[in-house]
Parts: sequence; structure tokens; C-alpha cells
Amino acid sequence: MLKPFFQKTLPEAGCDEAGRGCLAGPVFAAAVILPRDFYHPLLNDSKQIKEKDRYLLREVIIKESIDWAVANVDHAEIDQINILRASFKAMHLALDQLNDKPGLILVDGNRFTPYPWIPHQAIVKGDSIYASIAAASILAKTFRDDHMLALHHKYPQYDWKQNKGYPTEFHRRAIDTFGLSPFHRLSFHIKSPDES
Repeated sequence: MLKPFFQKTLPEAGCDEAGRGCLAGPVFAAAVILPRDFYHPLLNDSKQIKEKDRYLLREVIIKESIDWAVANVDHAEIDQINILRASFKAMHLALDQLNDKPGLILVDGNRFTPYPWIPHQAIVKGDSIYASIAAASILAKTFRDDHMLALHHKYPQYDWKQNKGYPTEFHRRAIDTFGLSPFHRLSFHIKSPDES
């Protein structure tokens, strides 16, 4: 069962990203402030939840959260500043959009670029421990999936509808066959299936 909060006095914003390990498309991040009494039996790390349940949870989170925001950093900027910095920048951009400023930021992972004037706590596997980080993982994942589905209609040969830009064997074979799209990240070494 997810913990509702890290501490009892300050309002907390959970942050997480989606798309860090992809070969194509942006990295998305979300920031979510949940009410103290928020609970949903399906809420968990987005990777542990069925797709239809992620979208159901997205509606609940949007409706019941105190505040939420989603932001992204595109593939070109990922190539310029690297994926780790891009992930942190996307989280900062999401935090910038919050109208209710938190007193503490909970971040999934083991490090984070400090956000101005607000302390943070980096938590390894935080999306499977704290509700606000899990909620952020749901929003980041579903909004990114929607974005990749829209790109899929322009470049169906890469099957982004299914792989969302991750390095599946089909995706890597498609790159071998068709070359790179304008949305692929050039800073990643893309192994052909025969190199694996």
C-alpha cells in the first residue's frame, strides 16, 4: 500500500518522468499535489498498471488533486543537454506551472537538480512508495503515450502506437529499414537487432 505522504507538515508535490529510456520523442514529467486523504485502490507505479487503468486513474488524479501539471522537453533539446538534465528540466517546468506551491518536492530516483526555494527528497523507486509520485508517474506516462500515438500516425512504420518510442526489436529493425525519423534522438546509440 502506498504511503500518503513523506512528512506531516508541508504540502508535498510528487514528481516523475516518462520516456527517459526511449529512442524517439520527448521526455515528459508531471508534478502532482494530492489531498492528505487521497486514496485509490488502483494507484501504483504506472509500469505496474494496465493501460486502461492508467487512463482511469488519470481522470481521478486530475479531478481530485489539489494541483497538477505536465511538461515535456523535446528530442532536440535532449540531444543538446542529455537525457538526465532534460528529465530534471521537464520536472522543473511542471513545477513552474503549479498554482499551489508545495513546501517539499518528492522526486522518483536518486538525484535531482534543486528547484529554487523548495527543498526536495529523492526517493529510489518512489513511484511504488508514495502516492503523489505514483500519481505523477501516471500523468507523465499517459500524456506521453498520447503524444507518441499522435506521432505514430505520421510515422507508422516505427510502430510507436505499441512501443511508444522504446527500443523494441521491431523499432530497431524499422530504423535499420527506414532510417531515423525527425523525432529520433541522435545522442543515443541505437543498436541494430543483430548487435543485441
